[in-house]
Amino acid sequence: MVASQPQHNDPDDSTPAHGTPRAGAGATEEKPFHTKKPKKKGSFWKELPILIVVALLLTFLIQEFLARVYVIPSQSMEQTLHGCAGCTNDRVLVDKVTYRFSNPEPGDVVVFRGPDSWSPEIVGSRSSNSFVRWLQGLGSFIGLAPPDERDFVKRVIAVGGQTVQCCDDQNRLLVDGKPLTEPYLYWEADRGGPEDQTRFGPITVPQGHLWMMGDNRNNSSDSRAEGHGPVPVDNVIGKAQVIVLPPSRWQGIDDPNPQAVALGAAPWQAGIPAGVGIAGAVPTLWLIRRGLRPLRSRQKRERD
Repeated sequence: MVASQPQHNDPDDSTPAHGTPRAGAGATEEKPFHTKKPKKKGSFWKELPILIVVALLLTFLIQEFLARVYVIPSQSMEQTLHGCAGCTNDRVLVDKVTYRFSNPEPGDVVVFRGPDSWSPEIVGSRSSNSFVRWLQGLGSFIGLAPPDERDFVKRVIAVGGQTVQCCDDQNRLLVDGKPLTEPYLYWEADRGGPEDQTRFGPITVPQGHLWMMGDNRNNSSDSRAEGHGPVPVDNVIGKAQVIVLPPSRWQGIDDPNPQAVALGAAPWQAGIPAGVGIAGAVPTLWLIRRGLRPLRSRQKRERD
């Protein structure tokens, strides 16, 4: 039996048995891992003005170049857009990017600056007090107050070069002699209904202009009104895309082309969908059979 030799630590050894350097033998004093720096009082209040300025700058850039929320101030677009007195008026998001790459088309609902000849649809309510008037302008800028009285929202009915008039024997608008299909129309019974629609035309829309009309056809001050007429395309601010408020009205805004007419196709053209279906059935059946072939082989081997 071999006895184990006892181990002795060198008295000059600076490292104890547990491996921690002894003090005074070249060891450095341990420092805590985390040191909390005292918070500077008032730093939030110093940064708050910067945050406000940045937020306002971003708001300006977004609403100037991308999109802006507008309040519907009148009943002229009922019931596509609510703007009735005594109700919660719709707030709509107006896209400012679309028309940088394309032109307004028939059926589009757009916001535009009214020409000088157009009278406002709402009575101006700006205060005579300069500070209050500034606050009202700020509210309009972020969509919490009615917009400038010169801004209108209507639907494009005809574009430059087209001739528009009212109406045929079925009380339908005509563009270039063809009746329009307008599923969005609304008529106020207490204003006479469709029978009391104002007749006009024919009027040829100048190039670079748009013929605008409201969906509430017998309660809208639009291109038909005396002294109004077509609107320059350059006056268009953007396309109304979505109702954002109130929450109960969240939805997109329909923009069917009223000039689109569905015509019956020739017999051979009507058979195109059936021909495509037959042609597609052949390769589909081949793929199905090829996929089932390994399964059938395995089942046969199992039976054998």
